[in-house]
Amino acid sequence: MYDCIGIGIGPYNLSLAALMDEKTDLKVRFFDKTPEFQWHPGMLIDLTDLQVPFIADLVTFANPQSRYSYLNYLHTHNRLYKFFFFHKFEMPRQEYNDYASWVVKQLPHCQFHSEVTGVKDTGAYFEVEVRNGQTDEREVYKARHVVMGTGSKPLILDGMEGLPPEDVHHTSSYLFHKASTLESPSITIIGSGQSAAEVFHDLLKEQPNHPYKLTWLTRSEGILQLESSKLGQEFFAPDYVDYFHGLSFEKRLEALKTLDQLRNGIDMDTLNNIYNILYHHSVSENAPDIVIQPLTEVQKILQEEDHYVLECRQWQEERDFSYMSGKVILATGYVPNIPSWFDEALGDKIVWEDEKRFKVSRDYKLVFKDEDRSHHFYTLTNLEHSHGAGATNLGLSVDRNIAIINDITGKEVYKKQRNTIFSQFSMDQTD
Repeated sequence: MYDCIGIGIGPYNLSLAALMDEKTDLKVRFFDKTPEFQWHPGMLIDLTDLQVPFIADLVTFANPQSRYSYLNYLHTHNRLYKFFFFHKFEMPRQEYNDYASWVVKQLPHCQFHSEVTGVKDTGAYFEVEVRNGQTDEREVYKARHVVMGTGSKPLILDGMEGLPPEDVHHTSSYLFHKASTLESPSITIIGSGQSAAEVFHDLLKEQPNHPYKLTWLTRSEGILQLESSKLGQEFFAPDYVDYFHGLSFEKRLEALKTLDQLRNGIDMDTLNNIYNILYHHSVSENAPDIVIQPLTEVQKILQEEDHYVLECRQWQEERDFSYMSGKVILATGYVPNIPSWFDEALGDKIVWEDEKRFKVSRDYKLVFKDEDRSHHFYTLTNLEHSHGAGATNLGLSVDRNIAIINDITGKEVYKKQRNTIFSQFSMDQTD
């Protein structure tokens, strides 16, 4: 009998595994179907940084003295002075992946090549079925608690599915197809946000050596910058999560819309780098062929011989048009990756806030219809509706795991950090 089993070994569950390892005696096991830890390998583009500071590593917000901190990783690899002289708060994306892989290798309870294929609620504990990807053998583990950290999966919009992946693919697969993409006479990126900008920037750098036409289409009102003001960032603090979770479901959905610029904009450095390249290109009489057009929704992609026809609509002018491209890269975002067995195993037993969003307690437990239970199913996936804009922010993952560890153990293993920001979001009558 395990105290806790984690499904998925991405940054969120890896943080949980590391924090449990350091300060608890819990018997735990974490499973992931992939062969090894890789954090968005299709987007580990050279010279890109995370959008969050290095302090938002796997452990520091819970325990700055942890041996699993990013600073200790740098110290261990004799890179601390290099990072010091790097003079940036953000860590390179490739190095974050290397750092997380370094932590994984120190945690024997993280098991790869292991796909969770089902979970059964027995009424007193959970039975977790795991398939070994190398032998195809199946084993069943018993656990008092389960934590689902299955992350997200690419969103492919209607009218864009079923096309050859070497020609039309999501940004999550960008690097896997980059070599063949560069050989195309024309490349179009669809969508907005950081991923779209990073791919556009990478292709912009490559364009002088490859004679392709590069196009960026997005239905957004513009290529807009991420809100990064210091007071604005306080909406990612645990204090705001407390406030947000206390709102009604309808008010939470409304609040998410008001925070779009905090969630979906593009990093200022990325935008500046793009503009600088565009300006330098424009100096030449033989400037590369580039199109950037917001306000444009791509409704369908059709395959025609050796190219693709994008059926588009400039929604502000209410004008339809067609656009041809040899390759298409979809920066259409992500949706929660809910396992296929989830609905059958738990769908009828838990409380739902609407057809797609389950009810989640403040300490990340699924709310079951039978409230009197000692075994719990925690989730780090599909939390925006319950815990706000920071649900997919690496900086808040540690606070989530503090709540889960303290709840499982029934004591304060790690101190919750509150009253940590200058903003407040409600005022009592006595204030």
